[in-house]
Amino acid sequence: MLDALGDPTRRTIFERLRHGSRCVGELAAGLPVTRPAVSQHLKVLKDAGLVFDRQEGTRRVYQVDPAAVAALREYFDAFWGQALASFRAAAEKR
Repeated sequence: MLDALGDPTRRTIFERLRHGSRCVGELAAGLPVTRPAVSQHLKVLKDAGLVFDRQEGTRRVYQVDPAAVAALREYFDAFWGQALASFRAAAEKR
């Protein structure tokens, strides 16, 4: 998941999706890449399990997968928990 979010364009797309479901055209608006490029970025995000899509008429609508966000949060919470515990141990030694 982190590798998929390593690209600035994919991060921007992911951040736009956290505000609600969007189709490719809506996501591409204002980005310096083409709609086909946005579709490729969405494929990477989808393959990483960060987003999913559904068919609405002739369009595909994408949204953030809440389970993926929970997994990312769990990862970072564990990381920060460990870092803070190490900092506390070092501070208590002084």
